[in-house]
Amino acid sequence: MSENELSKVIFDASLKIHRVLGPGLLESAYEECLYYGLIQAGLLVEKQKPLPLIYKAVKMDVGYRVDILVERKVIIEVKAVEVLNDIHMAQLLTYLKLSDCKLGMLINFNVTMIKNA
Repeated sequence: MSENELSKVIFDASLKIHRVLGPGLLESAYEECLYYGLIQAGLLVEKQKPLPLIYKAVKMDVGYRVDILVERKVIIEVKAVEVLNDIHMAQLLTYLKLSDCKLGMLINFNVTMIKNA
C-alpha cells in the first residue's frame, strides 16, 4: 500500500474511534484504540516504537518514541490536547527526519469534529 492509501485507512479508523468515544479521554486510550483498529485492518502496526538519533555516525538512544508506525511507512503522532501547537508539528517533523518515513499524521482526538482538527 502506498502512503496515500495508508493515510486514508488511518483517517477512517481515527474517525470511527472518535465517533464512538468522542473527545475527553487520555491520549493513551486513543492510541490503544487506533493501534487495535489498524491491526484489525490487517496492517503491520508498531506502537511506542523507539527512534534512535544518529549523530556523527553514533547511534544514540535519547528516548524518542513514535506513537504508532504503520507498515514502516507512516508515523502517527496521537494527541488529545485543546489546541495543536507548532511544537507538535515540529515533533512530527523531527520524527520524519530521523526515520526513513515520508508521511506523518498528527491526529488530535480532543476536538468536536476530528475532520476539522
